[in-house]
Amino acid sequence: MEAHVWRTMYQHHLFMDHFPLQENYGLIILEALAITLLLYILSFRFICNKTTTTVPEASGAWPIIGHFNLFGASSSLPHLALASMADRYGPIFTVRLGIRRVLVVSSWEIAKEIFTTHDVIVSNRPKYLAAKVLGHNYASFSFAPYGPYWREIRKIVSMELLSSSRLEKLKFIQVFELENSINNMLELWREKRDANGKALVEMKTWFGDLTMNTVLRMVAGKRYAATDRYDDEDWEEMKRRREVMREWFLHVGRFVVADTLPFLGWLDLGGHEKTMKRVATELDSMLENWLDEHRRKRASDATLPEKDFMDVMMSVVEADVSPDYNAETIIKANCMAQQEIEMHIGKDRQVNESDIKNLVYLQAVVKEALRLYPAALLGGPRAFSENCTVAGYHVPKGTWLLINMWKLHRDPKIWSDPLEFRPERFLTPDHKDVDVKGGDFELIPFGAGRRSCPAIGFGLQMSHMVVATLLHNFDMWTPNGEPVDMTPTAGMTNAKATPFDVVFVPRLVAKTIG
Repeated sequence: MEAHVWRTMYQHHLFMDHFPLQENYGLIILEALAITLLLYILSFRFICNKTTTTVPEASGAWPIIGHFNLFGASSSLPHLALASMADRYGPIFTVRLGIRRVLVVSSWEIAKEIFTTHDVIVSNRPKYLAAKVLGHNYASFSFAPYGPYWREIRKIVSMELLSSSRLEKLKFIQVFELENSINNMLELWREKRDANGKALVEMKTWFGDLTMNTVLRMVAGKRYAATDRYDDEDWEEMKRRREVMREWFLHVGRFVVADTLPFLGWLDLGGHEKTMKRVATELDSMLENWLDEHRRKRASDATLPEKDFMDVMMSVVEADVSPDYNAETIIKANCMAQQEIEMHIGKDRQVNESDIKNLVYLQAVVKEALRLYPAALLGGPRAFSENCTVAGYHVPKGTWLLINMWKLHRDPKIWSDPLEFRPERFLTPDHKDVDVKGGDFELIPFGAGRRSCPAIGFGLQMSHMVVATLLHNFDMWTPNGEPVDMTPTAGMTNAKATPFDVVFVPRLVAKTIG
C-alpha cells in the first residue's frame, strides 16, 4: 500500500504539476480513501460469505444476461423451466436476470414462511419496464409500491368494487352477460348444427368475451364482445379495443433486456418497449373517452346514481381521498357435476347463485381447475424491501421473488397423482377443507398475504356460476374425443396458446329448441 501511494504521488508530480500543490494532496487523499473503502467492502463480503448461507444459484447462466433466456423469448414457458430446475436444486434457488437476482420458490412450507413472517418485506413489486409503461409509471394498483398510496387504493377497490354489497348491486350484470352468452351459443347451435344435432364452438373466445364484457360493464359500463348487432364501423372499433386489452395482459408480464441490463435499455432490443408504449397509448385513449362520457353524464345530472366502478372512483377522488381480474379458467368438467346440478336444480329453471352452496362437487371441480391451471402460473412478482432470512438462507434486499404455483400445486407429497384432474380429491378428509383464498398455502391460485388478488370473491362467484350454467345447459365434448391442449402462452396470465374447440348440444330441450 505504501509503495503504491508513493508511486501515485510521483505520477502526480510528473503529470499534474500544473495543479496547485493542495489539489494534488487532495487527490492523493481521495485515492487512498477509495482504496481503503474497497478493502473494507471486500473484507466485509468475505466475512458475510463465511457467516451466512446464500441461496443456491441454478447453473446454465449465460455471460452478462444470466438466465434471461428463460424469460425473454415469447415462446418460452418459464414455469416449466423453473420447475425442472427445482427438481435439481430443490424448492428454493435463485436465477439471474442480468444484474437482478430472482428467488424462485415452489414449496408450500417456504411460501407460508414468506407470506406470514416476511409478508411486509415482500409486499413490494419489482420495478420493470412493462409495469412502468403499462402501469402509468407504477401508479396502477397492481404495480404500485407498497405503502400508503397502495393501501388506500386497495381499500377503495375492495370496498367499492369487490365488496359483497357492491357485487350484490352489480349482480344483474353477471346474470345478463351469462344469459346473453348462453343465448349466443344457442343461436350458434341453431345456425350451425349438423344432421346429428351437434355444433362446434370455440370456448376460449366465448370465455374471454364473457369475462371481458362482465368486467368492463362493472368497471366502466361498457361491453365489447360480439353479442349484439353492430354496423361494420362499430364492429371494427370494438375488435380493435378488445385486442388492445388482450395485448395489455400479454405484455404486462414480459421481462425485457432493459430490466436485466438497464444500460442497454435505450436500444429497445426486440422493439418491446415501442409495442408497450403503443398499447399504453391506445388503452389510455380508450379510458379517457370513457371518463369523458362519465363526466358529461354527471355534469348533465348530478343526481344520477353510481352505476359502475368508474362512477364510484370519480366520487371518491372528488371527495379528496388520498391518492382485472382477467384470467381464462379452463374448466374440465364431467358428468358427475351435471348429475349434481340436475339433482339440485332440475331442468325447469336456470341455475342461480343460491344454488352454488349445494353443488359440492362443482366447487371441487373449480378448485381442481385452479390447482392445475392457476390464472398466473408464477404469481405476481414481488421484491424484498429488506435483507432477511428465508428457509435458513440469507436473501439480500432488492431480490425479486417468484412463486412457481404450477410446481407448488403439483407437489406429490401433498397431492396424490398430482398431474391428474381429479376433483374428488377435494371431497376426501385430507383436502375437503382446503380453501383457495390464501390461508392454505398448498393451494394459493390467487396468491397470499397483503398483495393477494382482491378479486377472489368475484372470481369464484363467476367461475361457479359460469361452469354450473354451462354444464346445466349443454352436453359438451372435444371433437373426436381428443385431449385438450392445455399449453399456455408466455405472459402474466395463463391463457391457452391454442383454440379450444368444443362440440355441444343443448340439454334443456324444452326450453332451448325453437
